[in-house]
Amino acid sequence: MDIIKAFVLGIVEGVTEWLPISSTGHLIIVESFWGLNQSAAFKAMFDVVIQLGAILSVLVIYFHKLNPFSRTKSKKEVQHTWQLWAKVLIACIPAAVIGLPLNDWLDANFNKFVPVAIMLIIYGVAFIVVERYWVPAHEFSVTRVGQISYKMALIIGGFQVLSLIPGTSRSGATIVGALLLGISRAAGAEFSFFLGIPVMIGASGLKIVKYFTSGNSIGFYQILILLIAFVVAFIVSMFTIRWLIDYVKKHDFTFFGKYRIALGLILIMIAIIIVVTGGSL
Repeated sequence: MDIIKAFVLGIVEGVTEWLPISSTGHLIIVESFWGLNQSAAFKAMFDVVIQLGAILSVLVIYFHKLNPFSRTKSKKEVQHTWQLWAKVLIACIPAAVIGLPLNDWLDANFNKFVPVAIMLIIYGVAFIVVERYWVPAHEFSVTRVGQISYKMALIIGGFQVLSLIPGTSRSGATIVGALLLGISRAAGAEFSFFLGIPVMIGASGLKIVKYFTSGNSIGFYQILILLIAFVVAFIVSMFTIRWLIDYVKKHDFTFFGKYRIALGLILIMIAIIIVVTGGSL
């Protein structure tokens, strides 16, 4: 059953990592009802490591754009590529400074059913408010990723810190920040993809180190589970990223806001039923 569950969780990760609906939140929800039959330590490591599969899809899709060593690029294009990486790294500073010290505390206190539901609703409302009231009153001054300034990148990185709370969504928080800065939906979404590369690689590496330094081991079956979820997340992400970029060229993020609110309310209702019937969350 764990092999089937890994396949399903890989699909969930591949879809929700890039849509502004919280991949961590959805993984917590699925695992609350149909989780892996593994230790808590392994499942915590699993949730982060399979994100590497999703991140790999970004490197594949945008390989040329992100590759500063491409022989087909002009000197100016190479310079712009290095500048893009510099902006991505600058945007990672807030998460590294604030996120690392609070990582364990946030996992212990917010990696739960109800906090996820609350954050889904809060950011769902934020998307609707920004799209209906802020965006119409402000023109997009930035329509391409290359136009994002270093200051904008740092501010977007500040918004990314908010996503440390499960249910928020890393892409959701950074896209909201980008919209408030006058960055177009497509450019904001694309920058959030790139920003996820060092963040997820760093988070996965940290989880792996903590897993093994805490005295845990891993067997062939567990490696197989990780590999299945990793590959599935990669394949699904390839389609999801392309779909999202096409979608935001013609639509806004209001639908995702409504989805978040609806899902959050359903989860709160389920939580109330569980508590009333004597269960535990």
